[in-house]
Amino acid sequence: MRPISLYISILILLNCYGTSFGQSKETVQFSEELQELQTYFHIPGIAVLVEKNGKTVYEDYLGYANIENETKVDSTTLFPIASLTKIFSGVLIFKLAEEGKLSLNDPINNYLNKRSFNDSIQIKHILSHTSQGKIGKNFYYSYRFGALTPVIEKASGQSFQEFMSSQIFKPLNLKNTSLLKDSLQIAQHKLEIATPYIFDGNIKPGFIDFGYSTSAGIVSNLKDLLIFSNALDNNLLISEASKKTMLSTPSKHLPYGHGIFSQEFDGRKILWGYGQYDCYSSLLLKIPEENLTLILLANNNLMSDPARLIYGDIGTSLFALSFLKNYSYGLTQIPLLEKTETLYKSDFIDSFFIRKKFMAQALSESFLSRFDTVHINSSARFLEKVFEKFPDYLQYSDLNLLHNLSFLKDVSFYKEMGDFTMFDDKIIAISNKLLTQDKSNPYANMYLATFYDRKGNMSKARYHFEAIVNAKNFSPFWYTTEANTWLKEHK
Repeated sequence: MRPISLYISILILLNCYGTSFGQSKETVQFSEELQELQTYFHIPGIAVLVEKNGKTVYEDYLGYANIENETKVDSTTLFPIASLTKIFSGVLIFKLAEEGKLSLNDPINNYLNKRSFNDSIQIKHILSHTSQGKIGKNFYYSYRFGALTPVIEKASGQSFQEFMSSQIFKPLNLKNTSLLKDSLQIAQHKLEIATPYIFDGNIKPGFIDFGYSTSAGIVSNLKDLLIFSNALDNNLLISEASKKTMLSTPSKHLPYGHGIFSQEFDGRKILWGYGQYDCYSSLLLKIPEENLTLILLANNNLMSDPARLIYGDIGTSLFALSFLKNYSYGLTQIPLLEKTETLYKSDFIDSFFIRKKFMAQALSESFLSRFDTVHINSSARFLEKVFEKFPDYLQYSDLNLLHNLSFLKDVSFYKEMGDFTMFDDKIIAISNKLLTQDKSNPYANMYLATFYDRKGNMSKARYHFEAIVNAKNFSPFWYTTEANTWLKEHK
């Protein structure tokens, strides 16, 4: 394999060629920033499409579908879209509701072979990721969404694959979209799927996740996803009333509707979904009031993973912020990525968007610090600047900020760099704020438990680990495993 630096140089040349002729200022700037992000996150190949007012204003294919063979990404390249499948599945649930074959208020246990959940958990709770903790009250993105697979099968009388095909794939003539079962399917149908890659300091060949459910499993391309997106917009799949419910959140403070994120962002209603496998990532973002749609597909996971989108804030994604900056805010003159060496020399506009931009870069820098510890200092400097300009951090702090602060300590710990104490007071304050809102929050408890464990305060560490293990109505997850392991080791 050729050195990665050579491939990055080739990517930049390929991306810059022929992308600006006849394009708007917004598109030219977005294209340049997308190339910058591709390099920053070491992504081999990206497919991108922007639609505005029903017209495609930008479509591009950047880099490689296969590095070894120097096969470029193009319009025929397919990508596994992971959790974007949830939006398709949400549509199927609402189609069945329209036909009277199920109700969103039905207990999900009615459709399962065994009683797997609390009897109070209804289909709508699984569909909106509000089934954990206090039912219907709290958002926790959960693999429970996959339990909607037997719901669809029992209500429709068909297999999930048959119903998906008959209700969405075939009516919309999505010739390049399918549920991916196994490698035999790829060979039989000659599917041109982008080669999967992993970045662990270097770009390496990865693997394809096979299998499908209501949670994930669709493979598709830009054009088919745009057809699906437009069909949803134009009520070709479900009624306007059903769509309104699908896009509505159970409570105003929650970021998720029913099968799709539905977030208020600085006065804008943003609908979005993301996909993240170990070796692929995807993003669908829509601003209905501005008739704007973005679709992004990539063949490693770094378009999604660094942003911690699982917590429900599109403002942590630098890809999304670039799109918003250029097409919605009209801030083409402002750079997307700041340089630490000019951080304290440049003007810093006190605005919601600029704060989100700096925090998103700080979060990404912390993610990249696992591969190069120089990013620890970069992340810390961005955070310092944010706290300086926006000192009321408890007003805007959330799980993403807590993750950022905690992760800097994690990397310092595992790299044996000593205890990173710069933001210790903020970790405690933010954790306590979040736990005041929901004492069972497993993420906040995990961050605080780990914090106290490394400080040698075993009693406080135990309290928060036990809070994770003893929390009612949560399915086992990585935090449950880690909490149980610690408790067993510290009897």
